[in-house]
Parts: sequence; structure tokens; C-alpha cells
Amino acid sequence: MTNIPETGRTPRVQIRLVVIQILVLSLLGTLGGRLWFLQIRNGDEYAKEASGNHVQQVVQPAVRGSILDARGVPIADNETRLVVSASRTDLMKMADDGKGVLTKLAGVLGLKPKDVIQKVRLCDAKTPQPCWNGSPYQPIPITDKATARQALQIRERSEDFPGITAEPEAVRRYAAPGKANTAQVLGYLSPVTDDEITKAKDTDSPYLRSDQVGRSGLERQYDKALRGKAGVTRYEVDNLGRVIGKAKSDKAEPGANLVTSIDARVQRVAEYELDYAMKVARTQFDKITGENYKADSGAVVVMEAKTGRVVAMASAPTYDPNAWVGGISGKDYTALTGKKSNYPLLNRAIQGQSAPGSTFKVISTAAAVQAGYPFDGHYPCTSSYSVGSQVFKNFEGESFGPISLGRALEVSCDTVFYGLADNEWKKDGGINPKKKPKDYFYKTAHQFGLGQETGVDLPNEVTGRVPDRTWKQNYWKANKDAWCKSGKKGGTYVQQIEYENCLEGNKMREGDSINYSIGQGDTLVTPIQEAVIYSAVSNGGTMYTPTIGKAIVSADGSTVQEIKPKVSGKLPVSKATLKGMNEAFAGVVTRGTAAWKFGGWPQDKIPLHAKTGTAEVYGKQTTSWLATYSKDYAIIMTISQAGTGSGASGEAVRKIYNALYGVAADGSIDKKNALLPTPQKGLPKIQTDGTIESGRISKDPAKDQQASQAPKDATPGPDQPAGTTASPTGGNRVTRRRTARPPKGRGKRILT
Repeated sequence: MTNIPETGRTPRVQIRLVVIQILVLSLLGTLGGRLWFLQIRNGDEYAKEASGNHVQQVVQPAVRGSILDARGVPIADNETRLVVSASRTDLMKMADDGKGVLTKLAGVLGLKPKDVIQKVRLCDAKTPQPCWNGSPYQPIPITDKATARQALQIRERSEDFPGITAEPEAVRRYAAPGKANTAQVLGYLSPVTDDEITKAKDTDSPYLRSDQVGRSGLERQYDKALRGKAGVTRYEVDNLGRVIGKAKSDKAEPGANLVTSIDARVQRVAEYELDYAMKVARTQFDKITGENYKADSGAVVVMEAKTGRVVAMASAPTYDPNAWVGGISGKDYTALTGKKSNYPLLNRAIQGQSAPGSTFKVISTAAAVQAGYPFDGHYPCTSSYSVGSQVFKNFEGESFGPISLGRALEVSCDTVFYGLADNEWKKDGGINPKKKPKDYFYKTAHQFGLGQETGVDLPNEVTGRVPDRTWKQNYWKANKDAWCKSGKKGGTYVQQIEYENCLEGNKMREGDSINYSIGQGDTLVTPIQEAVIYSAVSNGGTMYTPTIGKAIVSADGSTVQEIKPKVSGKLPVSKATLKGMNEAFAGVVTRGTAAWKFGGWPQDKIPLHAKTGTAEVYGKQTTSWLATYSKDYAIIMTISQAGTGSGASGEAVRKIYNALYGVAADGSIDKKNALLPTPQKGLPKIQTDGTIESGRISKDPAKDQQASQAPKDATPGPDQPAGTTASPTGGNRVTRRRTARPPKGRGKRILT
């Protein structure tokens, strides 16, 4: 038997031990390095983060700045209300997700349990309004209309209402001074969303979860200035949540105030007259369709002709913006967004686009002059204009013989413009155009600012449409397949149009150019675009960017950032042509298509100018357009499905001028009754203590204007009992508005 000496380990075992030792040493080295990195290299950073786990934040919301009219009257401000809120975090800890508590709360508040429960559910793609689109960790307002008794009941029985609070809070108020609603211009607020917080995190205006942000109108456009900066106090707490010290405190900074060019008195008149004109139109019979006019929507803009500042802007149908305050109910949300309501959230002054009808002839006239046709030349105004087998008629078959372009504007002769546009279409090569066609009529429209935004300081403005060759080509590409599929030769009217569009929808046809010359066909404009154009005609050819904001005033009144008028372009029209246009548009008021509505107007003292428009829309009743101006203002009104330009809008527009200048029904002028005989100059007086002096909204309409008297047999106006006369004014008297006092010794600093 052989003996094996035990002189040491085998080579294999030794290798294993060495490997194990290396691994152990490597692990120890890695652990040591990591400890060094955490405790020494980044020790301060992680210590700071660790301490942050024991810091609680208390947020003091900033007071949102007010929105004031041109005289300093608040049209949107804040008031203290008792707000009942629910903590969704606390409710979700309950076995029934808090439904029992919310049902009990509904009983106290006099609300339906379903409505209360819906308010605390989170919004997503599958959840309809009402729902909560803010942070799930933020208290969700149930109502801001709680009575003191209800709030006391909730607080005294706190054990029955866990997660429910009832506290006084500053909430938004849309004051409607003198019943000037101004809804679409002001917009509304709603809670900030998590996505918005994330996107704004690294900007110069980050959001806190408690913030309310503007969703439309001026509230959105000037949100950053109005919102201010919330105050945040950070408390150090122990692991039991007890406060052991104050870490840091940032004071809340109230939002700035926005002074606008809106005059609440004129705004109320504009709103009232638009609404009343639509009511009257619905009593009128439409011979073409065999039923009364629907007059389903409309808009009016009152603009300073020499600055582009908007004095009034109304849109119908309208709504009460206070419906959004404290969270909107399901019933109100459906009413504001449903098809039956005809979408009152739309601001039709900047978002409503339709064919302009004959108000477009100001552009066609300028285009004709650019193309070489003399303004004072003689052009045949026949009862109709024929192209092949198609006949284009003049309005009501009128015929005035050879007339000038000025006279064609006065009597709104369509056939004059048919002939001019047709001649230019032929010169450009007809259906197969030259390589570089002149396209005067289309290029002139672009030079007048159509087909693009005006730049008004309101969100979501639309561009309208100039159906030039580029647009037709793009539109044809997008719709060709559908047209070719549904079009049919010899089919219905629509099928025949689709069939023709399939074959040559990308080509500028003769009929397209003829229709375009009188503002028909595919042309679309907005009231704000027309206000810019006719203001420019009034002031000598300068186009201004429309503005509503006039100045941003810091909460303490120490800093005023004025928003100056901005020139956006010049009309492509000579002084001689402008002079001729002015004479023609004055003739529209005295002897043309609007004369029957402006009879007795003191034209020698306050010259008025106008252009009527009646736009035909396939499948609908005609759209009424009336564009007017004086040396001070341009007023544009349009009403969908309401008849002729002067017929539906003439009386309403005249009454707005009556209110502005103090003109009585007999044509006499009483300056005491004039709301704004000249545009508002300067800003409301801002005291060094932050007080902003405001104008007065009288309860007596006779002290503000000559009240518009409605016909006895007409439908009563808004808020008007049957058998009474409506007043476009009224409401509360506003005297002074207080803001925070600035530090001593600081005056007002003007920033331009």
C-alpha cells in the first residue's frame, strides 16, 4: 500500500483559494468605494435630500390680478367665498372610496350625491366631464357657494366628514358691470394638470399644484402676469409629523392687474344690440327657404380706427363665465359644449369664419385699380352676367347702366365685379394659366391681411381663407379620392360638384373667380379681420394689430407696462383711391344699400361710412354682414342665417353709434348721453398707494346713454320682463378698487 505524503494542498485547491480571496477583496474594495462616494463625495447632497424627507410645505395661493376695463372698472376680480373641498387621498383610504362621506356631504349642501361623487373622480380619456383635471393630491373643490351654516355644520361634525374642509377662500368673480358679460373675451380658469406642471418645471413661470390657470380669452393670454407667485412656507417636522422648526418661507406675490381697452358700457350695448337683432331676425320670414330666419349665431367688434384697440367684442350665443368658478357641473358643461347650445364657448369675433359677401368688394375694388382699371371709369352694371350656359345675377336683378367703381360700391353692383374678375382670369390664361399669372384679386386679399391671423391678443384665432391657386391645389390633393368616389355626373347638385372637383378641382375655374370677386365661394373671413381692414380705410391706410390689453399694472401700482398700438401693414391703395372709397362708403349710408337704416343720421356732424354684405351659404340661409366706420371707430357686425346686411344688422349698428356719440332717434346730439364720443386716452388714475380709480356704471341708463327702445311687438330682450322696455345698461356702481400698498418712496415706473 502506497502512502501519500500530506506536505500541502494540491495546486487546484490553491488556485481556488486565490480566486476567492481576489473576489472578496474586490467586493470589499467596491463597497468601500461606494461608501466613500455616498458619504464623502456626495455626502452633502444626499444629506440635504434626506432632510427634505422631513420638510412639509404649506402653500399660500397668490391673489390673481384683476382685469379692468379702460376706465378701471373691474370686469374680472376676486371675492371671498366659503369653499367646501374634499381630499381625494383621504377618501381613497376608506373602504367605499369615500362614497358614504360624499353622499352625506351632498345632503348637507343640498346637492345630488351623483354630482358630488363625479366631481372628485379624475379626468382621463374615458371619463367625461364633470371630473377633476388637477392634481389628485390637491383638495378638490365641491362648491364655492356654501352658506355659513353649512360650513359650520361640516366643521363641527368633522368626525362625520373626514377629508372634507370648509374654508373661506378668494375665488374668481366675473363681475359683469352694468350686465356687460364679456364672456368669450375674458375666458375662464381651471386647475393646472400634472402634464402642465411637468412642462413648465424648468421655465421662468413654473406651476404649483394649487394653481388655477387661464383656459381661454384674456385669462389665458395674460395668465403669467395675472397669476402671480404663490407663497410657500417649509416646516421641518419629525417622524411623527410634529413641527420642529421653520426651514424657509417665500411670501406670496399677488398677480398684476390688466387694464384693457374694453369699455364696459359700450360692451353692454354691443352685447344687447347683437342679441336683440338676432331675436328680431327670428321674427322675419325668409322667402327663399319658406321659414323664419334662424339667426343662430353672430358677433360684433367695436375698434378704435386709429389704434386697433378693441372697445367692445361680443359673440352670440354667449354664457356666464362664473359657471366655471369652483368647478363646473355636468349640466353646465353639457350646456356649454353640446351641439344644441351651438357652442357658446367659441368667440365668433375671432373664431367665426364665413363668406364675407359684398363687404369683400373693398378688396375687389383695390385689386381692380391695381390691375389698371380706373376708379372713375365706366363699367356696365347689368342685371346679370352670363358665362356659357351659366348666369350670374345681380342682387334682385337690379341694373344701373355704366357706373364707376365708387358707385358700384354704393349700390353693391355684383355684375361690375363679375366682369372685372372674369377679364383678369382670362388675361391670366383662363383654365390653363400662364406660368406666372398676375392674380391681382387674390394677391390683393393677402395684402389686406386675409388668410392669416391678425395677431389679436387672444388665443386660438383662426386665419380665414383666401382660395388662391396654392390653396386649391392643396385642397384638391386632400379631397380628390373622396370626390372621385362620391361624385356623379348628372347626379344631385352636390354629386355634380364633387364630380367636377374630382376632374379639375385643382384648377382656377372661371366661375370660381367670378364668385370670389363678391366674397362668395370658398372665401372665409372673420369679423376681427374686417375690423382691421375698415379701420385702415378710415385712418388713411394703416393696418394695426388688434389689441385688448392696454397695460399691465403691478399689484402695488409701482410698475406700469403699457401695451402700445402696433402697425401691422399698409393697405395697397393710393390716397386718391382711398378718397374715392370713403366717398362711396359715405354714399352707402346716405343713398346706397344702408340708407334705409341710417335715415336722419347727423352725417354733416358725424360722417358715417358703411358697406353691406349678404353672403349665400349652400344649405343655409344668408349671412348678414355690415362693415361701418367713423373717423374714430370701426364697427363690424355679422349674424349667421339672418338675411341681408342692412336688414338684420343695420338698426343694431346704428344704435351702437347712437350710444357712442349720444345721438337721439331724431338725429340730435346730446353730449351728456354720449358714452365715448372720442376714444379713451391714457390709463385710469393709479395712485402711489396702489389704488386704481375706476369709472362709474350707473343704474340709470339715461345717464350713460340714450336707451335703445325696442319695437313694441318685438321679443323682449335678455333679462327683460314681457311688456317692459329693455335697458342696455344698469347694474352696480363701482367706485374704487384697492390694491396692495407699495414700499414708501416708490413711485410709478413706466415700461414700454
